[in-house]
Amino acid sequence: MSKKTNYSYIGIAFIILVFGIIFVPRIVDRISKGDITRQESRSDYAADDKKPKVSDLLFVPAADGKNKRVPEFSFTNQYGKTITNKDFEGKVYVIEFFFTTCPTICPRMNQNLIKIQNEFKDIKNFGVASFTINPDYDSPEVLKAYADNYGITNLNWHLMTGEKEAIYELANKGFYIYAAENKDVEGGFEHSGNFALVDKNGFIRCRKDVSGNPIIYYEGITSEEEQVNDEGQQEQISILKEDIKKLLNE
Repeated sequence: MSKKTNYSYIGIAFIILVFGIIFVPRIVDRISKGDITRQESRSDYAADDKKPKVSDLLFVPAADGKNKRVPEFSFTNQYGKTITNKDFEGKVYVIEFFFTTCPTICPRMNQNLIKIQNEFKDIKNFGVASFTINPDYDSPEVLKAYADNYGITNLNWHLMTGEKEAIYELANKGFYIYAAENKDVEGGFEHSGNFALVDKNGFIRCRKDVSGNPIIYYEGITSEEEQVNDEGQQEQISILKEDIKKLLNE
């Protein structure tokens, strides 16, 4: 090998050495600061990971065109504790109107809610808000016995009683879920068998139909096992479970 060739190798080695001394510390510094080119090329994905995930569930529109929030309320639960809408902040929850002596749809609704409770038994930010439409009879003690009988164990499942007028206003004007006294029907009261679903920020959310319109409520009477009701409508407990999961992941 000629001396000229040796000098060439020496020159190349010297250049590599200089590059290492000057540029490697700079590259290490950029990596430590998180601004190296490889990181920059992935920055969009990193930013996406930090953004809250928003599901495909619709926000239910209110009369004024804004997204409908749960109205403010304050009632007494089965433990004698005052519960307001603020106690549900940060939680995904289902709303129903019922009464403990209901001989028709309420037992079926609450059996379905028990199954939903058990589906999410380890989820601390899931709950249920059950409002009695017969507060004259449904005292906290009666509600507690009812909860025990059905196996209600979720600490965020509040069965609530209070002023009759306030409960009926909440049902009919707050949620547009029908409830009324009627001495001519079995049990003396009539009400909707629908559930409403609320997100962590207190907004009512729902699925959409094939035209993209909000369905708003979930039929709560028909069980998953029954599959369809007497009118041929598909049960909605399974999709309610799916939508609860979506909101919990937001």
